[in-house]
Amino acid sequence: MKTRFRWWIVCCLFALVGDGWGAGPALQLPSHRKLTLANGLTLLLVEQHQVPLLAIHVVVRAGSVSDPTGKEGLAALTVELLQRGTQHRTAEQIASELDFVGGTLAVEAELERVSLAGEFFKQDADTALDLLSELLQKPSFPATEVEKLIQQRVDTLKQDKEDARAILPRYFYGALFGHHPYGRPPTGDERSLVSIHRDDVVAFHQRHYGPETTIIAVAGDFAAAEMARALTERFGGWVPAGRTGAIQPPEPTPWVGKKLVLVNKPDSTQTYFAIGNVGIARTHPDRIGVELVNLVFGGRFTTMLNEALRVRSGLTYGAGSRFERHRAAGPFFLWSYTQNVNTTRAIDLALAVLKQLHTDGISDSQLRSARNYLKGQFPLCLETADQLAALLAEWEFYGLDQREVTELFARIDAFTTADARRIIARYFPADDLVFVLIGNAATIGAAVKKYASPVERREIDQPGFQ
Repeated sequence: MKTRFRWWIVCCLFALVGDGWGAGPALQLPSHRKLTLANGLTLLLVEQHQVPLLAIHVVVRAGSVSDPTGKEGLAALTVELLQRGTQHRTAEQIASELDFVGGTLAVEAELERVSLAGEFFKQDADTALDLLSELLQKPSFPATEVEKLIQQRVDTLKQDKEDARAILPRYFYGALFGHHPYGRPPTGDERSLVSIHRDDVVAFHQRHYGPETTIIAVAGDFAAAEMARALTERFGGWVPAGRTGAIQPPEPTPWVGKKLVLVNKPDSTQTYFAIGNVGIARTHPDRIGVELVNLVFGGRFTTMLNEALRVRSGLTYGAGSRFERHRAAGPFFLWSYTQNVNTTRAIDLALAVLKQLHTDGISDSQLRSARNYLKGQFPLCLETADQLAALLAEWEFYGLDQREVTELFARIDAFTTADARRIIARYFPADDLVFVLIGNAATIGAAVKKYASPVERREIDQPGFQ
């Protein structure tokens, strides 16, 4: 489930290393300008004149939740294919033009959105905007490129299943969310990918790409009025007719009781496991408190989980926990891996740490460390034009604003250990748990039945993740 855009946000908002600064003044963002064109396109502009660069982040509300049933992976294919040819440029010409000006352009697909992120020199602003306009509005989706990319994705998926640690979150999403849109793999699976054809890609673009579903954030060395005119010239005529707009996923239902899915990987010498339930949405009012508690429990290196499973017991090289947050509630899960012979010992210890969190809460010193950590890391993520453009686009997508920065330190300082107990009781599951294990079923299958029965077993080479 990892993507460049999402993990950039995670690293910026709740960084993964270091301890950071203490109390300080409230943060401030550079002023920015927001415009909505007549066709519904949202523009976000922030001037940064320190270096002659231009950063562009485009977010389109056309993620994998919009995939038709049986054609999972279509959204991800569509955004990738934007760079594979337009009405006026071939894939080779697009790549050559980017190389000539020294520009970069990356695309990502997530559950609820796709994104394009580029950086260019100031003097190449016209080239950048012309190219971006053509990619979004006039892709040609050459049949040969569609077929080539689908085959590449199928081959990549086979390789991914050799890496149990990397593929574990996809199985966890499938087990936890089931037929909810969040349970479907954003990049598709072995069956859905081969069912996709060029006509599907064309129809998806026509239905979901339009000014009313798109956010363009630009930060860098430019005059806002001039950039607004340049963008309006290129995108003001983009017609929204015939598109369905963004899809709002329903709130997922938390799992009640216990469930265990064992994915058999016969050649695995280790067991990889994830344990959790439904968490919170990106805009949840308790998001800061949840993150502070998780920083103590498993959200960085110096945590309760890592101390117990790695430092004291030596059962693993890593253990952690995270909340993945979307427009609706995403998952919470703790994770780790260990040798087959230590599978139940490691899982038992992880569950004991979770129980300890509920019993003891967190201490004043632990909370103080988490506060300093979060306050120390966040300012480092507001320094470059690329960071600012990405942050503004993300806020606009979720309906947030600059109070995410200006009120952040105050919200952190106001959080107490008493608040933490409420957060733990409400958002860190204790009894209702979904277990997903990838490992050698012949070795560990009998032992793990104690966590949930019956065990749902599948083979790693079975198509899909559900």
